[in-house]
Amino acid sequence: MKRKCFIFDLDGVIVDTAKYHFQAWRALAKELGIDFSIEQNEKLKGISRVRSLEKILEWGDQKLEPFEFQNKMNQKNENYLEFISNMNTTELLPDVDRVLKYLTRNNQLIALGSASKNARLILKKVKIFGLFDVIIDGNDVTKAKPNPEVFLKAARKTKCNPKNCIVFEDSVAGIKAANQAGMISIGIGDSSILNEAQYNFKNFMELNNSFLNQLIKNIK
Repeated sequence: MKRKCFIFDLDGVIVDTAKYHFQAWRALAKELGIDFSIEQNEKLKGISRVRSLEKILEWGDQKLEPFEFQNKMNQKNENYLEFISNMNTTELLPDVDRVLKYLTRNNQLIALGSASKNARLILKKVKIFGLFDVIIDGNDVTKAKPNPEVFLKAARKTKCNPKNCIVFEDSVAGIKAANQAGMISIGIGDSSILNEAQYNFKNFMELNNSFLNQLIKNIK
C-alpha cells in the first residue's frame, strides 16, 4: 500500500510555544529598550531566529555588531529553553494526540517540518517523539519558510512524492512553503489569515478521522 506523508509544523500546531517565544523575545527587546507587542510576535511565526531578531531591531530602529547579535540570539534561546524545560503532555494542543495516533494506526508516514532548533527536545518533553518517522528542524535547513526546503527535505527522507504530502501549518509563511512544494496545505488557525491554504480548520478538534481517511485514500 502506498503511504502518504503527513508533515506537521511544531509551534502553534502541535504545541503552543508561541507564548514562550513571546516572553523570551519581549525580555530581550526590553533589555534593548524596544517595545515588543503580541501583534509583532505574530509576525515572527514560522521565521528563523536570525530573521526574528533582525525584525525586532528594525522595529526598534537599532543595529548590533555581528558578535553582539549572536550573543543576543544565544541569550534569547537560553531564556526560551528555561521556559520550555518544564513542558509536559498537558502542553499538547487539543486532539493532536488523536490525529497522530490515527495516522500511526493507518500506517501513514509522519514527519515534522519546523524552523525550531529545539524541536526534538520539545517532542520528547510532550512524549510524542517516537511517533515521528522523520524530523526536519532548524538544524537541518538553511532557508526559512516560505522557502519550501524544510518540507521538501521531509518528503525526500520519507521517499514520498510531494504530491502525496500533507502539511499542517499555522503560519502564512508555512502555507506558502507547502503550496510552493506542491503539497496539500492545511491551515490550523484563523482561515481569514491562512486563506491560501487548501483546507482550513480552527484546530484539530474540527478535523475528524473521516477527513483524515479521505486524505489517506486519495493517493496520486
